Amino acid sequence: MSDFWARRALGAYRVAGSLAYPVIGPYVAWRASKGKEERPRRRERYGFPSEIRPHDRPLVWVHAASVGESLAIMPLAQTLAGEGIGVLVTTGTVTSANMIAERLVPGMIHQYVPLDLRPCVARFLDHWQPDLALVAESEIWPVTLGELARRRVPQVLVNARLSDRSFQRWRAAPRLAESIMESFALVAAQSEVDAERYHLLGARAVTTVGNLKADIAAPPVNREDLDEARRMIGLRPVWAAVSTHEGEEAMAADIHLRLREDRPRLLTVIVPRHVERADAVFRMLTGRGLSVARWSRGELPDPTADVLLGDTIGDMGFYLRLTDIAFIGKSIHSEGGQNPLEAARLNTAILSGRLVQNFRDIYGRLIERGGARIVPDAPALEAAVAELFAHPETRRAMASAARESVEEMGGALRRTLGALDPYLLPLRLAVSMDRGGDRR
Repeated sequence: MSDFWARRALGAYRVAGSLAYPVIGPYVAWRASKGKEERPRRRERYGFPSEIRPHDRPLVWVHAASVGESLAIMPLAQTLAGEGIGVLVTTGTVTSANMIAERLVPGMIHQYVPLDLRPCVARFLDHWQPDLALVAESEIWPVTLGELARRRVPQVLVNARLSDRSFQRWRAAPRLAESIMESFALVAAQSEVDAERYHLLGARAVTTVGNLKADIAAPPVNREDLDEARRMIGLRPVWAAVSTHEGEEAMAADIHLRLREDRPRLLTVIVPRHVERADAVFRMLTGRGLSVARWSRGELPDPTADVLLGDTIGDMGFYLRLTDIAFIGKSIHSEGGQNPLEAARLNTAILSGRLVQNFRDIYGRLIERGGARIVPDAPALEAAVAELFAHPETRRAMASAARESVEEMGGALRRTLGALDPYLLPLRLAVSMDRGGDRR
């Protein structure tokens, strides 16, 4: 694609947005009716603020699309706020907004990200006037990037990654990719592979800092709930299939039925990645004759329960602490993988399918240390779970290796802050002058 056609493509995108703007209201209203937008705050999606910008300090805009990205970037945002820099955090989902609300510290504000339409973005930037924009992972919105560039606001892509599929799509339009990537003053990539991909697509400055998710603390848990569940479970053998996608819950159910022949007291914990699928998963499980306890109803697995269905958001710390064997989904019946770091941090032997392209570097390190094992299909998964039940010493060695691996992966937050130093220095100086009473 030539420079001419790259400019035409971006122009067409902006024109399409302008044409869509007058009729976008019904779409946002429909999303609100489905619980995908907060009705009282939906004007934020048009760039209308619901908070006042603090004018006594510089402001960094930090954007993360959804829960995983938000969790990864929160320690960075909290660190900046702790230095006296104002931090505006935006997200795009209700779930991530609820999660952010629990982690805000003084100096931080949350808003929903504006739609990538020029009136919305311009209104948002007119009010917030950020001094620096940090975007998590692979959130690339052309209008927003263009408006920030026009206002000379430095933009940095942090914890950046690029999946195989996304990389191939960008490579099919190299001039368009270059025109987008050159908007970033810096790309701080998760891995060498990600760094090389962004460099090939035209990013000017790229550095490798590691994965911020490796610096996240173990997910929290309500200790009373955990103690009660452990008392109820007792010495029953337990394994878990977490972050599962369609097809993987049925696979786990079938494995449970076969393993139960030798281990009649077996308990399987199933945690679908998308909680809205929980009712369908429940019907599938009961249709196979399994007794199911649903945590969303406060049900604990009594001695007759075959499955604990983890149908809540934010309780992964609870589910993973009930087991020391975990299959991580989106890796056999779907592809891309899900983040295994929480399971690794909680001393769990990790099993996964082969389709983990989005977490290739993490799985590579886990496998190298012996903390994770790849299983190509359902029979191999069943055999691996049976083996780990039969050989507790192997199970404990895998869990220990997984925990040690994630500890070794740490340090991305420190390296990211180091990479951001040139952009943070003037903001820190402004804060220092203000505290000294010299800022005008």
